[in-house]
Amino acid sequence: QLQLGETGGGLVQTGGSLRLSCVVSGRTFSYYHMGWFRQAPGKEREFVAAINWSGGDTEYADSLKGRFAISRDNAKKVVYLQMNSLKLEDTAVYYCAADWAGDGTSWYPHTEMSYDYWGQGTQVTVSS
Repeated sequence: QLQLGETGGGLVQTGGSLRLSCVVSGRTFSYYHMGWFRQAPGKEREFVAAINWSGGDTEYADSLKGRFAISRDNAKKVVYLQMNSLKLEDTAVYYCAADWAGDGTSWYPHTEMSYDYWGQGTQVTVSS
């Protein structure tokens, strides 16, 4: 069983940066692939980025490549999302999620149904 808690959201002007953190409780963090999703008002939740269990492989939504970066620290049980050059359309609630990698099945990072645990989300608001 895992519990995920996102922090680091807030209000930022366009062009600014934020770093989100997702702290995970549980002894098996390093056996989980981790992902970030977001949901803007009136829209469906969408994939943002993901990182595999070892940190050796990452995936990004095409529209966010070059501005967002995901990383993890397995010793600290934290996954990060660095967001740069923020735009108004980045305003959303950002969620982290954990996908159990211990069963050796293929990794589908873009798919919400792949993830077993979700955080409560943190609000990111970008203003002009």
